Amino acid sequence: MRKAGLAVLIASLALVLVLSGCGKKNEDSGSGSDKVYRIASDATYPPMENMDKDEIVGFDIDFLKAVMDEAGLKYEVKNVGWDALLESVKQGTEYDAGISAITITEERKQSYDFSVPYFESTNMIMVKEGSDIKSAKDLQGKKIALQSGTTADELMTDILGKDSKGIKRFESNALAFMEMDSGGADAVVADIAVIQEYLKNNADKKYTGILDRDSFTSEYYGIAFPKGSELAEKLNPAIKKVLESDKYKEIYGKWIGGDPDMTALLEQK
Repeated sequence: MRKAGLAVLIASLALVLVLSGCGKKNEDSGSGSDKVYRIASDATYPPMENMDKDEIVGFDIDFLKAVMDEAGLKYEVKNVGWDALLESVKQGTEYDAGISAITITEERKQSYDFSVPYFESTNMIMVKEGSDIKSAKDLQGKKIALQSGTTADELMTDILGKDSKGIKRFESNALAFMEMDSGGADAVVADIAVIQEYLKNNADKKYTGILDRDSFTSEYYGIAFPKGSELAEKLNPAIKKVLESDKYKEIYGKWIGGDPDMTALLEQK
């Protein structure tokens, strides 16, 4: 401090600030424009999000920055893992939102509020070149590795049955890929962007992707919020502006490649 005479006054003010913060969520750094929103992610899902040394990078991370900048809001993102993300956002005590290629489903809408959709996706099957698997129907009697709690899990449960011993569930897609690498699975089912990224980075493994749109229809990602969150209303206008901007195309080209087909996405509500 510049003047010693201010010591008592500053100490008193500090005590007031500490007391006024009691009972508030630990993510609040103030009120109004001073609030820092805490966003949870599962950074094991390239190209959507993954760790680059000690930094979370990916499509979702760049998209979130564009949206929060547009909305004029401060935020921070933390890598917490998939199951922890879903539970902590649902409880709403530690995180204000979650972004991690989270597909909007009717079942999830019972536990979360969602933003307007910001990304169109579908699931894809990854197999070895020359495999007799040509579609989702051919997965009957096979061993399929996937990340638990994802739409891939839901789809394969519907196709193969709830008690199917052929479904091998893992905490991350990385572990599902490792299972196939070791010969423990005939196929991996995951989001198309994840499969394509893995194929691009592992061309020597002689894997190929199968797109079965008859069995795997389009799905849409959204930012998840605790039920009754006020943040969704703040972000939806910003999301719409980013979707209609060149910034979205720039982010898409950087992480996914090419130009996005926005037709179906912009029709979603």
